Amino acid sequence: MKLDAYLFYPGNTDEAMSFYQGVLGGDLSITRRGDVDPSAPESEKDAVINAALDCETFTLRASDRSDATHDVQTRIELTIVGTEEADLRRIFDQLSKDGTVKTPLEKMFWGDTFGALIDRYGIGWQVNILAT
Repeated sequence: MKLDAYLFYPGNTDEAMSFYQGVLGGDLSITRRGDVDPSAPESEKDAVINAALDCETFTLRASDRSDATHDVQTRIELTIVGTEEADLRRIFDQLSKDGTVKTPLEKMFWGDTFGALIDRYGIGWQVNILAT
């Protein structure tokens, strides 16, 4: 069994997922409604119905959805945990570009280095560098 995160965007899934691929690496596949539904209205043919960013240890999924907004999401944050400090600092810096840093990436009282941010697409992220 595997748990994947699935994000919804108001028509800019391909842009967001390309951004995440640039930050996280991995292989990105995008399926548009017109690719699989020949009866799709012209206005919906380019809508992303499934995007999958397949990274080595996780898959991030997303699609366009008419009820999605650009509002900051407040009920969930994606968390990246590891020991590769230089790589995790790079990821934090790139995800926070044009976004908002909520908690700077700093050594915390529990011993790890931790930071939190809202990216340019309104998605919350946490980066936790484990103390070694």
